[in-house]
Amino acid sequence: MNSLLKLNQVEAYINQYHILHNISFDVREGEVNVLLGRNGAGKTTTLRTIMGLNSVSKGTITYEGENIANEKPHIIANKGIGLVPEDQGIFADLTVGENMSVAMKQENAESTKRLEWVLELFPDLKKFWRKPGGQLSGGQKQMLAIARAYVNENELLLIDEPSKGLAPVVVEKVTESIQQMKDQTTILLVEQNFLMASQIGDRFFIIDNGETVHHGEMEALKTDKAMMKTYLGIS
Repeated sequence: MNSLLKLNQVEAYINQYHILHNISFDVREGEVNVLLGRNGAGKTTTLRTIMGLNSVSKGTITYEGENIANEKPHIIANKGIGLVPEDQGIFADLTVGENMSVAMKQENAESTKRLEWVLELFPDLKKFWRKPGGQLSGGQKQMLAIARAYVNENELLLIDEPSKGLAPVVVEKVTESIQQMKDQTTILLVEQNFLMASQIGDRFFIIDNGETVHHGEMEALKTDKAMMKTYLGIS
């Protein structure tokens, strides 16, 4: 299977702090790849660095064969990478419809088709189309954030902690939606909820103290209790 994205010995700082020391992994096309690790391990920083929001001090980030390290975020977005940030990043004062319009790079037959598909996936967004984003529930805001990234023809979606703060029934809906999106786009997911991650992930990468320490097939990790306890705190 082809690698869509590859990080090779990536290092990055936030101000004077050396956060990423040696991040190396590859994201294969058509899969859900999951970044795992304890809080503060560097998972969110990795996504932000891929997106150009943090500078790369060393190493390469290759997307479709091109090194995109230190490109501007809007250039990276135009290459077909979408980010769903941990804080969702929606516009609270704009309606659901306006949030979607702002997110769309261009309105054409393909984007219209994707919009129709995502509104079927998240019927609450259609129901509250004229409602300000800030008045949505936590789960609805997460659905809107994912929909905004999906509506464009992105070949890769970076999704940061989609289950954070959500009720179990909403987590199930988000899990289902990501599983369905897998048929349309490649996903790199940061997720602390291991049950959710194990249900939708094809492969995993464990980050510890800013380094990639383990990777493999998700099915293998499910039965490796020692690794889960050491790096994820799951007993």
